Amino acid sequence: MADHPQPLDQGPAPAAAWRRLARIVPRPRARRLVQLYLGLVLYGLSGALLVRAELGAMPWDVLHQGLARRTGLSIGTWSVVVGAALMLLWIPLRQRPGLGTLSNVVVVGTTVDLFLWLLPSPEPLLLRVGALSLGVLVCGAATGCYIGANLGPGPRDGLMTGLAERGWSVRVARTVIEVAVVVTGALLGGTLGVGTIVYALAIGPLAQMFLPMMRVPDRAPWARAPSHR
Repeated sequence: MADHPQPLDQGPAPAAAWRRLARIVPRPRARRLVQLYLGLVLYGLSGALLVRAELGAMPWDVLHQGLARRTGLSIGTWSVVVGAALMLLWIPLRQRPGLGTLSNVVVVGTTVDLFLWLLPSPEPLLLRVGALSLGVLVCGAATGCYIGANLGPGPRDGLMTGLAERGWSVRVARTVIEVAVVVTGALLGGTLGVGTIVYALAIGPLAQMFLPMMRVPDRAPWARAPSHR
């Protein structure tokens, strides 16, 4: 019996099959992971840039820096310790961590220490202002990356949203938390300065600018809708 080879072009059926497969297979998963970890590494770089500028660190890094100066442990180590402690506070607030949450605790603290080791401390004021400006800009891009990946909030963000679910407004929760963190860090010896203020004023608009560019659409049918909290 003669073999009858199948035609190479099957018409529209293969295209329809690929479209059905695209709806089932979560193709953005690899992008989510790459974007998440790129964002966390960039976040660590931005924190190191602000610390090296010596013009005022991020609010949470003011606390980490103050604890580091009191204990001799590194800023990154305290970032990991504080992040892990905050996750314990999620339990009574009934917040659920994701891969991004756990990765945030480890990767940001590790990369802060790595970049602090790699980056020199600039002496001229102009270079310090440049490091501050670059750090704030990089942090905006990093925030868009890791939030846009939609794999779980950071431990500090989860504390804020958990309080918001208990009746606090997001604005009040964020303000109370960050003011308490900055004051405590400054009392411990962390660097509070103009850089802290610049960061506080600029990070919201920068994150709002980068997030739409970085948001990964949910393609898988079992993927949850993005959070609006």
